[in-house]
Amino acid sequence: MSIPAARLLVMVGEKFACVKIIGRADFVSSVDFKRLLDELLQKGYTYFVLDLSECVLMDSTFLGVLAGFGLKMAPAQPARETAPIELYNPSARITEVLDNLGVLHLFTLREKALPACDGSEPREYEPLCVGKAEITRACLEAHQTLMAINPKNVSKFKEVAAFLAEDLKKAKP
Repeated sequence: MSIPAARLLVMVGEKFACVKIIGRADFVSSVDFKRLLDELLQKGYTYFVLDLSECVLMDSTFLGVLAGFGLKMAPAQPARETAPIELYNPSARITEVLDNLGVLHLFTLREKALPACDGSEPREYEPLCVGKAEITRACLEAHQTLMAINPKNVSKFKEVAAFLAEDLKKAKP
């Protein structure tokens, strides 16, 4: 049985943006996820709620994109008691992987129902049709991010990063 690729639902409030990730969050959906977060950030949102209650797994590329965004947002609001990215209801496996990669500190975890919103309805974020080179570049950047955040990740991802870098070189004319 195959697990469906991630669907991204977006709901914005006055001061925050909520993204619900449904299904398998993998290297393909990471490109759209990064684009979505960047768009929301450009619109002025500085607080993010990620509903992971229906996210069945995250691969290392998606985790790298998530960690990179967490790192980018960490200095944005240093006076806050909580991180500017809240992860609601992540599975035990996702929490364990975030901890093992040394990036859990970038997020605030919540094990409860999402707070009520101002009546906004979530909308589906439409994925782009992205090419192999863009996906490879996203994979490489995500793994480089994980290695930069935590030196223990170098042994886990250096061969993957080298392979992706070589693959990207071959793709360029």
